[in-house]
Amino acid sequence: MQKTTGLLASSLIKLKNLQLTAKLVSEELMLGIHSSKRSGIGIEFEQYRHYEPGDDPKRIDWKLFARTDKHLVRESSTESDRQVRFVLDLSGSMNYAEHSVSRLQYAQILLASLAYLCYIQNDQMSLYGLTGGRVETISGTGSASSARQAFQKILVGLEKATAAGPWITAAAGSRQLEFQSKKREQLIFVSDLLQVGDEWLSWIRSLAGPNREIVVFQILGDQEREFDLKGFYRFKDLESGREMELDAEAVGTQFRTSMQAYLAGVKAALQIPHVRLVQARMSEPVGMVLKAFLTRRKG
Repeated sequence: MQKTTGLLASSLIKLKNLQLTAKLVSEELMLGIHSSKRSGIGIEFEQYRHYEPGDDPKRIDWKLFARTDKHLVRESSTESDRQVRFVLDLSGSMNYAEHSVSRLQYAQILLASLAYLCYIQNDQMSLYGLTGGRVETISGTGSASSARQAFQKILVGLEKATAAGPWITAAAGSRQLEFQSKKREQLIFVSDLLQVGDEWLSWIRSLAGPNREIVVFQILGDQEREFDLKGFYRFKDLESGREMELDAEAVGTQFRTSMQAYLAGVKAALQIPHVRLVQARMSEPVGMVLKAFLTRRKG
């Protein structure tokens, strides 16, 4: 039987149940991940293993048992008071699709899986959408909200999310996230980071700080990176609606060179304190992307 971490987004989408999908991906990750440093999801990501005869029953995570019906022993109990904020790019380019999977669908599965991990760990979490140059609260969380309530609200917000239009950089004052919190917080941003100038990069750099760690998942398709098409195609800008017919093979070399330079530039620009970039392909299993993210130690 194929492991969940090997399932492609196209297979997970067929479940038509975002909560089940998140649960499958996340619980597979919780077993066997070894990490002695903070991995970036709220509290320190803990390693769990199945209860074995001789283990102290007090080490069983009974809250996790209530949610998963599994007797799992917690290897660590380090806690954090950080807030986790998920930020989803909802500009039109998130509708780009390859192999029957859109970038938005991939992002929904990825964020739902991360939210499930936060739910298991009783983290505070909230969801925001970036659309038209505005930062919109999709699902906030208050002190009275339980982890379960926050998780359910985020699932509903993700399921209803739609992408359209450009990211308008001239929207005065709307690009700043006005988070009033004295706690350490983590901002997890999912986007293609495709930009006209440096609007995404400058915005991300302006948000990073000692009390706000930013993790950026840049999600791209294989053809966006490799562009190995041949023949004439009509290309459409998903944000502006502009169309152009081109001989793909004739522009392929220039496109690939420009894309490689752009990706390298993004990586270099975000090699700054309190920011971590994860570049992933839509063809990669979501579980594998998250596993690499969670197990990689920060230098």
